[in-house]
Amino acid sequence: MANADPIFAQEPEIKVGVIEGVRELKCRFNGPFRLDDGRIFTGPFAVQAGADGMIFTDQAGPRFDRQQELCFRPGQGATFSLMDVTIGARFHWERKQQQTFRGDLLLNAAGGTLTAINRLRLEDYLTSVISSEMSAAAPLEMLKAHAVASRSWLMAMLMRRGKTTEQRAERREASGPAGEIMRWYGREDHTRFDVCADDHCQRYQGITKIIADQAAEAVRSTRGVFLVHEDEICDARYHKACGGRTDNFENTWEETPIAYLSSIADADVPHDPVGTEAAAQTWVRTRPDVYCNTADAALLRRVLPDFDQETADYFRWRISYGREELEAILAEKSGIDFGSLQSLVPVDRGPSGRIIRLRIEGSKQTVTVGKELEIRRWLSRSHLYSSAFCVSVERD
Repeated sequence: MANADPIFAQEPEIKVGVIEGVRELKCRFNGPFRLDDGRIFTGPFAVQAGADGMIFTDQAGPRFDRQQELCFRPGQGATFSLMDVTIGARFHWERKQQQTFRGDLLLNAAGGTLTAINRLRLEDYLTSVISSEMSAAAPLEMLKAHAVASRSWLMAMLMRRGKTTEQRAERREASGPAGEIMRWYGREDHTRFDVCADDHCQRYQGITKIIADQAAEAVRSTRGVFLVHEDEICDARYHKACGGRTDNFENTWEETPIAYLSSIADADVPHDPVGTEAAAQTWVRTRPDVYCNTADAALLRRVLPDFDQETADYFRWRISYGREELEAILAEKSGIDFGSLQSLVPVDRGPSGRIIRLRIEGSKQTVTVGKELEIRRWLSRSHLYSSAFCVSVERD
């Protein structure tokens, strides 16, 4: 861990994409906001995407603005609220919220849709992130650790994106043999803003949640502190629960190993890597002595946001499908008609027991799919909690 003060000669401003790809936005200015041309706005308003710009409607009525981007800057103490913000997109806790933000509001119109962007200083952004990812009532040292990890991931992503443009696609695919699909999802894919506000990047919900003094203190006391490896800021990706063992970076994302993102046991006692299918069966079907295997409800209430507490079986879980139900899910999520589903066969697992490549055998087609997140999405209406699973089949 190191202090990287030269990067903070001037604190960066971050553009956070809060809502993207919608035809209409409903918003409210909680205090005066000013455009660069001097116009001042306050109160509720709506914006629609027009053919040549935006249609802005407030108490004065609708008016057309031909600009592709509008930047509203707040007066002293003013905030803005956005209605129907999606959180947990494509995950099982997906829902909509009204969220409130400090800083500038940028509205962008392109391709017949709107994007709402919040621009604010890096450290203000981080204070909200750790209050959105964790409960602000968590112990101070946990919040400080989270602040360092979040700051490191963000700056590593921004610096990497500035050096290369060759990995922009939202869906990344690796070439492989016929009948194999390998996909992974990067976090530096956004072009209109620096970082999104949801789990695809890291959670940012403005000041919607109460930001406790110790959350702000966690950011202040770690200002300019990063995780560093070989003189480079670490891509410090993090998780809520790893099931007892983390996996290697390349088993989930790009095919480039990262030394500090390699498999380790989440415990103070030894746990060997999962090396065989038999070992995976034992690992998944038991509850090993690891840190994230906890049923301490009071602890979880203290450290987790309210909607994360809704998932009580996050460590070890079970889901059952009828064959026809799973066939329908696979057809919907993959676009492939497998016919009568015959078998699900793990081809490769990582050292954590997570399946990297899964062969799906049907009467019409057999396809091998990966990586971890794509497997989770193909086998659920939303997503499976993990690809560290074993399959049991009951046949008539």
